[in-house]
Amino acid sequence: MPNVTRADAAHAVRNPLAFVAGRWTPAPRTVRRAALAALVMAVLIVVTGGAVRLTGSGLGCPTWPKCTDDSLTTTSAMGVHGVIEFGNRMLTYVLCAAVGWAIVAARSQKPYRRSLTRLGWAQFWVVMGNAVLGGVVVLVGLNPYTVAAHFLLSTALIAVATVMWQRTREGDDAPRPLVGEPVRQMAWILVGVTVLLIAVGTVVTGAGPHAGDSSEVERIPLDWENVTKLHAVLAWIVVTLTFALWFVLKAVDAPKGPLHRTRDLFLVLLAQGAVGYVQYFTDLPEILVGAHMFGSCLVWIATLRVLLALRERPEVLADLPGQSTRSALSRT
Repeated sequence: MPNVTRADAAHAVRNPLAFVAGRWTPAPRTVRRAALAALVMAVLIVVTGGAVRLTGSGLGCPTWPKCTDDSLTTTSAMGVHGVIEFGNRMLTYVLCAAVGWAIVAARSQKPYRRSLTRLGWAQFWVVMGNAVLGGVVVLVGLNPYTVAAHFLLSTALIAVATVMWQRTREGDDAPRPLVGEPVRQMAWILVGVTVLLIAVGTVVTGAGPHAGDSSEVERIPLDWENVTKLHAVLAWIVVTLTFALWFVLKAVDAPKGPLHRTRDLFLVLLAQGAVGYVQYFTDLPEILVGAHMFGSCLVWIATLRVLLALRERPEVLADLPGQSTRSALSRT
């Protein structure tokens, strides 16, 4: 262990990230794993949040930031619902740790990549904002509009985490398109309709029977079956756009990366659609609703990966002692 002087300690207090970066250079694989860990935790927090709702534990801790007016943590009198809701709150700290690791790894990479570090910090601030919004959700008694906003902000977090994970395998030069502008526009339309699909899905949840708690909870005043049918129509539009994009990519002889990502999205959509129809015709069993929420995250990630696969950036490896600097085309 190197000796740490008083000046070093003062520097560590003033700028801990710079202090760590000056003494640690992570391997590129470590940075990629850190970004992936943040993405996995972003998905996990959505799934466990769904478990809170589907078990009727949304008000297991009836206030925020404490669990009760007199206790920071859950009490035995609150039962299993308190444990589930408080456990989800504690998982937010694990998410923060994963995002923190991604920030430290990105900041310590050589050469320093400001764009990658900013993506890490963007995740951190989204997590902080969503934590506060989660508290608001509890304080307003699971108002369905705040619950929907809570989920959509989690979707935004997944988007930023996905982009950061992709960027860890790329350089910082300007992206080079792999397909023509009309194909890229088609992909952006696919992303836009997918966002609309997810947003309408939150309305289905807000109007549906799973209110998140056994008490009387406000619902969105819409016929949830009609909204569900709209959701299904949008899902079929996304499936059709995905198949059309795959066909166009095949016709223009696009590289394998975009073709493979589009195929992956198509398969995820088919699986998600199957779960959606089964849950609808079986009166929304909780386990299938939870699986559908997880599938929503996978659909969103797969859609973003299609968009990101339509361009490439040269990947520049650091010039470290005993190594030479080289550039390679990023693998999508």
